Amino acid sequence: MKRTLKSKLFVLCGLLLLLSGCTEVAITGRKQFNLVPDSTMNSMGFQSYSEFLTKSKLSKDFSKTRMVKRVGSRIQKAVEQYCAQNNLSDSLRGYQWEVNLIEDDSLNAWAMPGGKMVVYTGLLKVTQSEAGLATVMGHEIAHVFAKHGAERMTQGLIVEMGGVALSKAIANRPDKTKNIFMKSYGAGTQVGLLLPYSRVHESEADHLGLIFMAMAGYNPNEAVNFWQRMSVAKQGSQTIEILSTHPADSTRIRNIQNLIPKAMQYYRQ
Repeated sequence: MKRTLKSKLFVLCGLLLLLSGCTEVAITGRKQFNLVPDSTMNSMGFQSYSEFLTKSKLSKDFSKTRMVKRVGSRIQKAVEQYCAQNNLSDSLRGYQWEVNLIEDDSLNAWAMPGGKMVVYTGLLKVTQSEAGLATVMGHEIAHVFAKHGAERMTQGLIVEMGGVALSKAIANRPDKTKNIFMKSYGAGTQVGLLLPYSRVHESEADHLGLIFMAMAGYNPNEAVNFWQRMSVAKQGSQTIEILSTHPADSTRIRNIQNLIPKAMQYYRQ
């Protein structure tokens, strides 16, 4: 007798639990299940980023663009420094760091595998300073550093394609595979700060992002100020926390406040 869909999902969930210890997120130590190689994620990230730029308008504001690139460079160096100090430099192999400021009023920013980042001009009204911007960019690159997109894509391959091997998925169903990748990063709908990562991923990115911004020379306490401003800017679009994949603003701010003492150990003015 054929297994029901429910029983198949039960078996898949069981396999996930058995294999969940195959990798570990640096800093937090959380176990994660990831079947997608970094080289594949980077390649897809580069392609998607390039396609996005061809359809977007780069900011012509030299001063703001220079600021965004300066903050991005400092965050990049912080990530590289952390990896070098903790024997993790191999995890950055194949990165091609790049950051661009896009002319768009959205309160948004995002990062793709391989170190590709985007900030929207509308967000600068809320960041207000380099430290505020570093809060966002540290958070977004933390999603990439922790391989949250690869984790989500692994889940997508299992749920939507029955756990078929990635190489077979790419060869036989390239469009479907690309669609799963785009969903993993929210590309084409909402990305970055508005992307529906799980609350676990969001909290983890906050944690790692605080350390990266501190190592980049930005005071982690400014993260609280940024998220307070962001909470005000988002008023009218709040969602009840239990129904949302993001932590409520009050919960996020409280968690960040609890993490600041640890992040301050990395802070160098």
